[in-house]
Amino acid sequence: MSSFWSAWIIVLTVISIAALCWLLFSNRKTTYDNPEGKTGHVYDGIEEYDNPMPAWWIYLFVITIVFSIGYLIAYPGMGHFPGLLGWTQEGQWQREMDRAEQAYGPVFSKYAAMPVEEVINDPAAMKMGQRLFANNCAQCHGSDARGAFGFPNLTDNDWLYGGSPEQIKISIVDGRQGAMPGWAQALGDDGVMQVAQHVLSLSGRDHDAALAAEGAGKFQMFCAACHGPKGTGNHLFGAPNLTDDTWLYSPAPSQIIAIIRNGRQNRMPAHKDMLDSDKIHLLTAYVYQLSQPAAK
Repeated sequence: MSSFWSAWIIVLTVISIAALCWLLFSNRKTTYDNPEGKTGHVYDGIEEYDNPMPAWWIYLFVITIVFSIGYLIAYPGMGHFPGLLGWTQEGQWQREMDRAEQAYGPVFSKYAAMPVEEVINDPAAMKMGQRLFANNCAQCHGSDARGAFGFPNLTDNDWLYGGSPEQIKISIVDGRQGAMPGWAQALGDDGVMQVAQHVLSLSGRDHDAALAAEGAGKFQMFCAACHGPKGTGNHLFGAPNLTDDTWLYSPAPSQIIAIIRNGRQNRMPAHKDMLDSDKIHLLTAYVYQLSQPAAK
């Protein structure tokens, strides 16, 4: 905040409090020289009185003004003035985090010392992992972890980067950046259609056999480096398996054509700056157990 805006806030705040004080005390008594306290306004037989505000209401209003002044002295609220107590929202957040760490840190440390394969058998650990998942992952993967359009289903055994505890943890810690280039210029419209038909044939779906045969050679030239010669995918690149019936976006031919033509850019954010290693270990265990037969 610049000095100008800091001064602007201070001036407006002081003027507002002063105006409220004036309004309050200027209405403590009647302003008419009328012993009956009437204003002289009559409507439909009803006379308007100019009675002063009740004393208890005045006192409450004074208390609120005094409180507001004390609050602005103790806490930040007047531009750059930090307040005599030195309170900040960052400091409050850190104190709450420190208290939570003292209370729950030993619990997370206990599970962090256990292998993931053991942690998944602890119901209390999985409840904690579920809450971590809900707070950090459900926005994309869904509360049931079954994913959505462009977001992987974590409850099956189809993994772009691998489903071992080690690979899952790497995904959570460092995130993932998927990059499928568009091939419109290299293949042309006819080539895109041919490769799309070949991709449909890989998973045994209805396809044009003649176009698929034409697209097979182009697939080997442009796609096999990532998806493999047989289209079974590659965890190193996050290239999906094209021979099964699991699709990150959609199995519709039009969607496959669009992806080949325009490419896709996917990003999973890294969580190493949001969660400490103990929480990531517990979250890894929760995600890992989602695809295990015993968890279904």
